[in-house]
Amino acid sequence: MTTTKEAQDQGGAGSVPAARDDGTPAPDVKAAARGRRDLRDHPEWVLVPGVFVAVVLLWQFLVPALGVDEYVLPRPSQIVEALGTQLSDAMFWTHMKVTLLESLYGFALGVGTALLLGTAISQIRLVEKTLMPYIVAFQTVPKVALAPLFVVWFGFGMTSKVVMAAVISFFPMLVNVVEGLRSADADRVQMLTVFGASKFDVFRRVRLPSALPFIFAGLDIGIVFAILGAVVGEFIGAKEGLGYLLLQTNYNFDIAGMFAVLVVLSVLGLIAHFLIRTAQKRFAFWAEDNTVIGA
Repeated sequence: MTTTKEAQDQGGAGSVPAARDDGTPAPDVKAAARGRRDLRDHPEWVLVPGVFVAVVLLWQFLVPALGVDEYVLPRPSQIVEALGTQLSDAMFWTHMKVTLLESLYGFALGVGTALLLGTAISQIRLVEKTLMPYIVAFQTVPKVALAPLFVVWFGFGMTSKVVMAAVISFFPMLVNVVEGLRSADADRVQMLTVFGASKFDVFRRVRLPSALPFIFAGLDIGIVFAILGAVVGEFIGAKEGLGYLLLQTNYNFDIAGMFAVLVVLSVLGLIAHFLIRTAQKRFAFWAEDNTVIGA
């Protein structure tokens, strides 16, 4: 009988053994089987890039075929060219730095305020009854309508954009904090209370861990809203930033340049989302699929 080693020798150097002499699968066979299993468990690994490539190719060839003017809808190749031109310009990086700082400062301000106020609302009933009607009423006001007021009050500099980013990211974070702290298991709270735990111990050992998935959900929404708020503020009045750059490309009828800026904003949002999700898997790994409470 021909052994596996002999079969490999007869088949040449390019042959891959199916099994070792002791009958166990060869490493390459095990790796291939593991790869197929991973694809079955995670079809999005193929579907997501596949859909992207299909849409880009369809866009690239369908736009000229339909006779759509380039200044109305540029082809992906033109957008990539415009993106390369912008990335090679030092001023573009200055604009992106400004928008990032505005978004991060606004995000920190909005999240910090929401954490403090949400904790007070969830733990003190009088605070909830007093403040929640005002908070809900303020949330119903369109945030874009507030942007001109913020420019008047805080000027054309970074402050008005930071406030705008904070206001937009505040409410989703607040709602998730309140609901998360209230989601603690009542039996666990009662058990700790019976054993003499203080309110702070109950908060630290039960309420805060229960709220972490909700908090990360609020962070995930809030960081994207913070970028949106900074850009909206730059639309109203600014001298630098990606929102300002969008207006400039629009005035110059540089539609490919506009799409390039939008691509950068999308990438920034995706990176922020990935960082929040990574932190969630590290600090709230026990409940990754909690319902996200939006704005």
